Amino acid sequence: MRVLVTGATGYIGGRLVPRLLRQGHAVRVLVRGPGRIAEWPWADQVEVVRGDLLKPEQLKGAVGGVDVAYFLVHSMHAGHDYARRDREAVENFCQAASGLRHVIYVGGLLPDTAHVSRHLRSRAEIGRILRKHLPTTELRAGPIIGSGSASFEMLRYLIERLPVLIAPNWVLNEIQPIAIRDVLSYLLTALERGPSDVVEIGADRLTYKRMMQLYARVRRLRRWIVSVPPLLPARVGARCVGLLTPIPSAIAIPLIEGMVHPLIVHDDRAKKLFPQIEPIPYEKALELALARIHEQAVETRWNRALTDAPTYEFRDHRGTVREVRSLHVDVPPDAVFRVFSSLGGDRGWLTWNWAWRVRGFIDRLVGGPGLRRGRRDPAELLPGEAVDFWRVELIKPPHLLRLRADFRLPGQAWLQWETTSERGGTRLIQTAAFEPRGLSGALYWYMLYPFHRLILTDMIEAIGRFSL
Repeated sequence: MRVLVTGATGYIGGRLVPRLLRQGHAVRVLVRGPGRIAEWPWADQVEVVRGDLLKPEQLKGAVGGVDVAYFLVHSMHAGHDYARRDREAVENFCQAASGLRHVIYVGGLLPDTAHVSRHLRSRAEIGRILRKHLPTTELRAGPIIGSGSASFEMLRYLIERLPVLIAPNWVLNEIQPIAIRDVLSYLLTALERGPSDVVEIGADRLTYKRMMQLYARVRRLRRWIVSVPPLLPARVGARCVGLLTPIPSAIAIPLIEGMVHPLIVHDDRAKKLFPQIEPIPYEKALELALARIHEQAVETRWNRALTDAPTYEFRDHRGTVREVRSLHVDVPPDAVFRVFSSLGGDRGWLTWNWAWRVRGFIDRLVGGPGLRRGRRDPAELLPGEAVDFWRVELIKPPHLLRLRADFRLPGQAWLQWETTSERGGTRLIQTAAFEPRGLSGALYWYMLYPFHRLILTDMIEAIGRFSL
């Protein structure tokens, strides 16, 4: 079929596209800039259409001549008005795609209560709008368990870091998680089956406390989980999760607020409509996710989906402060590129790692991502993905890597490395740039300048040493 995928660089979309290609479908992806997928392994096998769902005039070319579309976008990261943005995006999409035969969408399971969290209420609203205007299959899924998923990472870090976890007693509510491989199976099978309205999907029925206990058992960790009456609102607890895990509070809050009530499958429509799919047990999903992490074979991560945030240009104008350092290294450019493109994550930043950790901790305290996002792969980088509290803005192996700061600061910062061939070796150019915002931005930069001077000088020298 001719298939359109929106959200192709997100957690689910980034795994769905190569599977569609392997099945022989002609895939078109809608992205706000071609650079967002330039380094994906399948980039040259898909048709790329540039467009923004919030700009309806850009969408006609995206849906024309398409049989089926996957609607996999989400603006939860965009701030408090994410529900409005998602509503506007889906309404624009429906207007542009009025002749489409089938739309497939992934939402979330809903609780049997009138008090539905804002996040789940928004996901259900998107499904209603799609079903109202287009032939739709809405897959309502429980927490998705897979290497790199937000639900899995939140669970993993809590259990790995806390030998004793005191949790509100809503962790005794039943929930039905589902493996990412099963979600992908439903998405691919729905393509063949045709519009199926609402289909609720999930695997084992167990409590969130049991999910944590099973994780500890798989990892052979001794953990004590004590459930107590909730003393604080779920939002406050979610902020604590934001400090303890790589998941920022903006994501942790809606995830946790959605768990305050049971989230279970209410009927057997999934078995009737998709009898060939038997979701794997939760414990098996854990083992597979951990194996992928151990093998360093994580396909996509939750923070890949955050690339909908506005990008910034690296501009050369008055008011931008730059520190430029260069160094000659007696190795080819690709050897130098391998070193600076592997910075961050478990490897760290080669020098002054304690200072990077302190800066990351301060960032977490003020609501930023800190260093705990790590990186998806220890060697490979893709445009738009996270490296600790940086974001890959541009990458052109083996000559250029530009990182944009995602941490909280009064302005915008970049860190860039360039390589050029020189005298049988490589000239490495390292540039740190800062565009201050107001007086506080200027004071911030110049107060930290002595530390930057030491750290950044040592960094380029360490990159040179490790390249040899």
